[in-house]
Amino acid sequence: MYIGGVLFGFGLALAGATKPEVVLSFLHLDDLGLGLVIGTALLVSLIVFQGVARLMSKPLFGKQFDGHDGFPVTRRTVVGAIIFGVGWGISGICPATSLASVGTGNWPLLFAIVGMLAGGFIYGTIRSRQGGWH
Repeated sequence: MYIGGVLFGFGLALAGATKPEVVLSFLHLDDLGLGLVIGTALLVSLIVFQGVARLMSKPLFGKQFDGHDGFPVTRRTVVGAIIFGVGWGISGICPATSLASVGTGNWPLLFAIVGMLAGGFIYGTIRSRQGGWH
């Protein structure tokens, strides 16, 4: 898993996704280079997730492959996606790219990471006080 994370971070850095100005240029449709990166990642993921379970009888570190039944699209899911998208559009970073950006020496993004962690903590605290997650 560590090797996969390193490769993922290296790929993000190589593609320029660790630079908020590159991401914002993509979101403004000025530079569509990241679209090629995203499309390639989707294609590779599709091939791997569809093919590996057919080629292997069981996972390397598990008893069986777990199926995915999907998840219901709820109001909370849509609102969360909108909040994520607005935050991404304003800042030009998402959680994965912010961590990779710090790895490339973009230290000011530590403030964004602290903000993401604080937001998650506040949300978790509010939800747990409301009586659970469902």
